[in-house]
Amino acid sequence: MIGMQYKIILPKDYDMGIIRDRVEQNGSKMDGFRGLIFKAYLITEKGRQDNLSNSYAPLYLWEDPDGMNRFLFEGYYDNILESFGWQHISIGVPNSMVFNEGFEKSRYVVEYQGTIQEAGTLMNTNFYTCDTFIQNVEISVGSLLIYNPDKWRYSHFRFFHEEPIIEPSPSITLYEVLHISQ
Repeated sequence: MIGMQYKIILPKDYDMGIIRDRVEQNGSKMDGFRGLIFKAYLITEKGRQDNLSNSYAPLYLWEDPDGMNRFLFEGYYDNILESFGWQHISIGVPNSMVFNEGFEKSRYVVEYQGTIQEAGTLMNTNFYTCDTFIQNVEISVGSLLIYNPDKWRYSHFRFFHEEPIIEPSPSITLYEVLHISQ
């Protein structure tokens, strides 16, 4: 499996209704895409949920490289290139995941971004997660931890039907989910 995300930071006065309409009109086009486990259409809006910027940040989980390669190199990703220009795509390897029944109806995602510190051994590596910052983590319907050994960075994502209660932190982002394709 492969995790993939690109975060498009939009101007502070960007009309996020444009992204909402885009996903409403086109989000279901990825439903059933070969090799896709899920695509979560994530956004942040400046001033909402303590977010500092507007962003569009889709999160993908692929079964294997074939689906991801098809998406990137057979014209599907061209919609992003045409609308937003060249984007850096973060790639990661899933370390752990749990998706409960109803995961596909998630409306919020919390992301914690962390660093894997240099050590003499990676045995028993302790990944700090977003759970510490979420007061009602027990209502989560999914969890995904993805790491990138090229950069020694990782992200832990928690999925929710209801908006979680979180403590603000520079390492935490609360996204709204517009749609999940499977």
